Amino acid sequence: MPVKTIARIIGISVSSVQRIIDQNLKLRPARRLPTRLCFDEFCSTHGMMSFICLDADSHRLIALVGDRFNRTIKNFFIAHYSLAERTRVQTVTMDMNAAYQTIIHEVFPKAQVVIDRFHIIQLAARALDQIRVQALKQLDDKHSRPYKIMKTNWRLFHQTAPDAKHKQFLFGLNEDVTQQEVIDIALDTEPKLKQTYETYLALHDALMVKKHPAELANLLATYEPNGTAMDMMIATLKRHKVAVLAAVTRP
Repeated sequence: MPVKTIARIIGISVSSVQRIIDQNLKLRPARRLPTRLCFDEFCSTHGMMSFICLDADSHRLIALVGDRFNRTIKNFFIAHYSLAERTRVQTVTMDMNAAYQTIIHEVFPKAQVVIDRFHIIQLAARALDQIRVQALKQLDDKHSRPYKIMKTNWRLFHQTAPDAKHKQFLFGLNEDVTQQEVIDIALDTEPKLKQTYETYLALHDALMVKKHPAELANLLATYEPNGTAMDMMIATLKRHKVAVLAAVTRP
């Protein structure tokens, strides 16, 4: 409604109406985006998958969208944030399975996609577990030391720095052994499991400890396929090589 009409209805001057409006009108501050974002998805109501966006540094909630469709996510950010604001975003961290990688540069023109390091390690651990289970099925002697180790002590294979000094009594084997000795007993009888385990450790070291892109790139380039689930995992990393290496160079 025009200010003049309001003034006529109320019976005061136009300047008085304008002054009252100016005194009481609170403009909403412009929406700001952090320079580093995290994208993820989660199971919400009725088994539906929803989209969530966080500040990568403070973990503050930025956006919560009812579905994970690219169109919905794209429209949300374009509707709520200016192009200038979206251009400020430097990185978007996500997992490799996320379908919304395709819209990142449409929404955030200067952002670099970064694959979550923890997601990479999780995928490698999953491949290691699959190969361990396959090795178990191929062992005929269900009472052998390797079988008992791979069956009941599988968590040891996820340790990146197993204890090689202190012996402990291990039920199942019924003997005093170090964690490293337990792992070696299993690996010495299963070459493919050994190669996969060493690849898992090398990935963890390159991503989480040394954080050196050249070392990670060399690991991907020199990996020798052995017909296991780790082959597919490494192939996936190679397809996302730029974003995977960014996981090492970015904080």
